[in-house]
Amino acid sequence: MKSEFADDIRDALKVLRAGGVILYPTDTIWGLGCDATNAEAVRRIYDIKQRPAARSLIVLVNSAGMLTRYVDHPPEVALEMAELADAPLTIVYDRGRNLAEGVASADGSVGIRICNDPFCDGLITALRKPLVSTSANISGAEAPAIFDEISEEVKDAVDYVCLWKQDDRSRSKASSVIKVSGNGVVKILRG
Repeated sequence: MKSEFADDIRDALKVLRAGGVILYPTDTIWGLGCDATNAEAVRRIYDIKQRPAARSLIVLVNSAGMLTRYVDHPPEVALEMAELADAPLTIVYDRGRNLAEGVASADGSVGIRICNDPFCDGLITALRKPLVSTSANISGAEAPAIFDEISEEVKDAVDYVCLWKQDDRSRSKASSVIKVSGNGVVKILRG
């Protein structure tokens, strides 16, 4: 099992480093991912999802230290909430930075989640960059909680399909999403 885990991370990492798109299990649902600093890979995700470019993407990091490299002046309350959350929590910050075009919203805000999942952490640690994480579906279709719910169209469009957790039938849901403004005001966007 340990070898399968390491082999899957190694193979996915090769694709990510080459600017490709992966289909992978996140700390919530199955997702499409790429290097969040690679604009061409980000464009491919929009194409695969058939999603308007006006909608932003969620980014996964593996620590508060990494988060601060991609967010301008994150409010202290947001960092505390991210580190103390006992369930996956995506926080929308006012201003992202050092990310590919298309990751942040038109107003510059960006949704980032500190991810504790061992597989995602392994990918992020090895890549040394944040990962895009968006549901592995065509825009408007149901988000896949398990691998079997992912359409063949999506599977065929990516450069690598992770093997890890393909047989896992436990169902997770998308993360909660809150916005924390620079002045510390918190707004719940998705519970």
